[in-house]
Amino acid sequence: MFSKQEAKNITDKIMSFAKLPECRVTLFASENVFIRFANNGITTSGYSLDQSISINSTTEDKRSGSATASELTEEALRKGVEQAESLAKISRPNPEDMPPLGPQKYPDLANFDAATGNSRGDALIGHVKAIIDGSRAHSLTAAGFVQRSANWVAVANKAGLFGYHQFTDSTLSNTVRNATGSSSGWATQVSTSIKDLNGQDAARVAVDKCIQGADKQRLDAGKYTVILEPAAVSDLIGYLGFGFGARGAEQGQTFLSKKGGKPSETLLGEKLFPEHITLRNDPFNPKFAASPWTPSLLPNEKITWIENGVIKNLSYDRFWGGKAGKKPTPFPGNLILEGQDHTLADLIKGAEKAILVTRFWYMRLLQPQTLQVTGLTRDGLFLVENGKVTGPVMNFRWNESPVRVLQNTKMMTRPVRTQGADAASSFAPALMATDFNFASVSDAV
Repeated sequence: MFSKQEAKNITDKIMSFAKLPECRVTLFASENVFIRFANNGITTSGYSLDQSISINSTTEDKRSGSATASELTEEALRKGVEQAESLAKISRPNPEDMPPLGPQKYPDLANFDAATGNSRGDALIGHVKAIIDGSRAHSLTAAGFVQRSANWVAVANKAGLFGYHQFTDSTLSNTVRNATGSSSGWATQVSTSIKDLNGQDAARVAVDKCIQGADKQRLDAGKYTVILEPAAVSDLIGYLGFGFGARGAEQGQTFLSKKGGKPSETLLGEKLFPEHITLRNDPFNPKFAASPWTPSLLPNEKITWIENGVIKNLSYDRFWGGKAGKKPTPFPGNLILEGQDHTLADLIKGAEKAILVTRFWYMRLLQPQTLQVTGLTRDGLFLVENGKVTGPVMNFRWNESPVRVLQNTKMMTRPVRTQGADAASSFAPALMATDFNFASVSDAV
C-alpha cells in the first residue's frame, strides 16, 4: 500500500503542518481477502483496502489531543493536525506524559510472506470447499471464516523518530453442528503464511468433535483435572500477561505483589510455578504478526517473564521505569508458553479422570489481583476416564485463574500458534492441570 519512502514523505508532510511542540503519527494500511461461509455455502467473499492515519499532538504543558484521517490529501492531513491540536489545547495536562523519543534502531522482523501477501480468493476457496465437503459427508452443517491480510505500518514524530514495517497474517476457523443443534465442533488455524492453513485438517477436527459430542451426559459442577487444548490455554495466558505490570505489582495490586511485605516489594525472582513452566515474549518468531516497536515506540525485544517457574521480569512503562530507575520493557505480548514433548494422546492416556476442553468463550475478568477469570466451555467437552475419552459432557461455566492453572500444570504438549475467544494469538501447548474450578453447568452447545 505504501513503501518506506512514501510513508516517510507522508509523515514529513504531516509534521510540516504541526505547530505544537510534539506530534506523533501512525500510518496503517491493510489489504484483506476473505471468505465467509455458513449453512454449507459461501455467504460472502471480499477484497478490501483500508488505510488510516492517527495524529497525536502535545503542548508544552503535557496536554494531548488525537485525530484520525482516512485520506492522504493535503487538505485531509492538514485538517487532522488542526483537529488534534485544537483538542490538545482544551484537554487536561497528563503529568505522566513522557518526552518524545528520538531516532530509534528498530529490529528487522521476517514476518512478511510474499505468497500470502499476493494471494487472492483462489488461495482460500480450497480450504472452504474441504470444510463444506467434510461436513456434508456426515450430514453436518459448517460455518466459518478464512482470510489473509497484508499490512503496512509506519510511525514518526517531530523528534526525528521513524519506523516502517510490513507483515502478513492469515486465519481459518470453522464450526460444525449436527442437524438437531445439540452438538458442535470447532477448529482454528493461524499463521503469517497461508501455506500453513489446511482446510482438510480443520474440517476433520471440527467434524470429529461434533460427531463425538452428541448425547451429552451431565456432570456435577466442581473441581476436576482438565486437559486444555491450545486455544483455551492461549486465552488464559493472555490474561496472565496483565499481571506482570511493575506498577501494579509494586502497588500491591497483582498476584506478583508480596503479601505482608513493604510497599514496592514484589515476587520478582521467586519461584511460583513448577520447573517446567517458562513464559516469554518473542516478536522475532516469523509466525507472529508482530511489530518492531512497542506501543510506547521503544524497540520490541525478546524477554522472559517466567523461567523454569521463576519470575524473571516485570513490565515497566517509560514513566514507571523512570521513577524506579529501571529500563522500560515491552508489555507481555507475542507470548510463547514453552511446552514439553508430550502429545495430546499422551495427556489423555495419563489421566485417570479428566475433562477435555476444546476452547473457552465469553471470558471476563472477575478479580484483577488474583487474575480470576470466568467463562464458558464451548464446541466440544469430553470426559476422560482411565486414559480414554469415554463420552461428551454438558458445558460448564468456570471461574479460575491462569496463575493457579499453571501452578497445577502436570504435562504439556509442544506449543503451536493459535488464537482463542479474545482473538489475540500466542504460541501455546495443550496442558493437563489439576483442580480446575467448574462453577455451574451450562445448557449452551
